[in-house]
Amino acid sequence: MEVVEQVVGAYRAFDPAAWVGVYRLLPMWVGLVAVAAGVLLLLFGGGRAFRFVAVPMGAIVGALWASVVADKLGFSGNERAVALISAGALAIVGFAFPPAAVFFAFGLPLGLLGGELAGPNDWLVGFLPGFLLGGVGAAIFHRHIGAVAASVAGAWLLCIGSLAALHQVGSIVAAVASQPFGVLIAAALFAVAGSVYQLAVRPSPEEADRIQLEKLRARKKLEERRALEARWGRFDGDPE
Repeated sequence: MEVVEQVVGAYRAFDPAAWVGVYRLLPMWVGLVAVAAGVLLLLFGGGRAFRFVAVPMGAIVGALWASVVADKLGFSGNERAVALISAGALAIVGFAFPPAAVFFAFGLPLGLLGGELAGPNDWLVGFLPGFLLGGVGAAIFHRHIGAVAASVAGAWLLCIGSLAALHQVGSIVAAVASQPFGVLIAAALFAVAGSVYQLAVRPSPEEADRIQLEKLRARKKLEERRALEARWGRFDGDPE
């Protein structure tokens, strides 16, 4: 648990050196698992596997912004409890219906921005349009957003996992980690490549279902034709 808190704490501020440095906290086997998970997310994360990205996405959204919205609406209280409950609820919602996680991930921050622009007296008037328009727009394009989000997560897991898996093997890892912006650039390149592959090369889930259905229909027609040919063959083989 202490290691988890240290890893999470490293990402609470803009500190690329700390972001990269978390690899030192991870054992080699965790690094290997992270590499495998990163590759899978880069190649397939924007499809049905996106729900495994939507779970942490929903949890992060709930932990960061739910208590802020509750406070703005006048429901002030135990912020930690509100954040934990919201994080768990949105994580479950993200697993059950991934577009909902995208809805809240974009709707809440845009709503908060709209509320701040409207001012404290008209906060709700500014929050609702930003929340609804941002959330609905993001949900409509959830496949594209999912592919990009999964690629970003996969690229970072791949980079950090590689450093964790190799840092006990050679000194070159320390040299690479000493240039955190270089690691960020490498992760960005992986993320771009994964996004392009998933959006431009891989078929969408709907297209994949259509292709699978066409294959099943073609296979069924082939089986029916072979059965018909077999019946005609038996007739042709009867003696006169």
